[in-house]
Amino acid sequence: MSDSKPVYQRIADDLRHRIDVGTLPVGARIPSRSELKRAYAASDQTVDRAVRVLKAAGYAEGQFGRGVFVADRAPLGSLLRSTGAVDSPFAAQLTTGDDTVVSWEASSSITQAPPHIAGRLGVPEAVRVVCTRYEYLANRQPLQLAVSWEPLALTEGTDVVYPERGPYAKRGVRGRLAAIGVQVVRAVELVGSRPATTTEAETLGCTAGQCVTVVERTHFDADDQPVETSDLVVRADRWRLAYGIAFTG
Repeated sequence: MSDSKPVYQRIADDLRHRIDVGTLPVGARIPSRSELKRAYAASDQTVDRAVRVLKAAGYAEGQFGRGVFVADRAPLGSLLRSTGAVDSPFAAQLTTGDDTVVSWEASSSITQAPPHIAGRLGVPEAVRVVCTRYEYLANRQPLQLAVSWEPLALTEGTDVVYPERGPYAKRGVRGRLAAIGVQVVRAVELVGSRPATTTEAETLGCTAGQCVTVVERTHFDADDQPVETSDLVVRADRWRLAYGIAFTG
């Protein structure tokens, strides 16, 4: 029975198999366009599409002026998410087996809540929120992106308006909001995946369209009202999420 898959998919599958079994090891050059055209009797567009599939899956990466090479897909470590870690600025404990140093840069602005964020915060659309964007580094290499939103009405006029400024900077959501009498009692996380945007890919060091893991996290106060929500983004091929689950009763 003939293979009913499109030619570009068969080329991508063949190359993936060669990478998986080690025939094309990490760092090896992917056959050139002309080589793939001859081997598969395919057009420029077909082989280019096959290589794009490899890149999007994290199997290959382009090097300007040199060609396309097999990417290293071995996980760098795990991000342990637990009751003790969920509220830190990084929202996880890094487990890499070495002395990795995590650092980050952040910038905040006051803006209007997009519809999906307003829904997550339980506020009217276009209400003013504090939006903080983070870039996390592990030993100065890209690790995680995050965007946080908080209702401005909750913190306006206090010392904790901006998460990374003032006397309560870098205390996490619970620590900061406790300073103004707001008790944060729980957080909910939804984990999913999607293709990386061009901006995310440039920052995380991957290819646009490559799979990233996204954690949607929302903090709630004692009245079960959302007080903060954020999106955390990591490369799915390089970092695994680990969850500590404590059993009670």
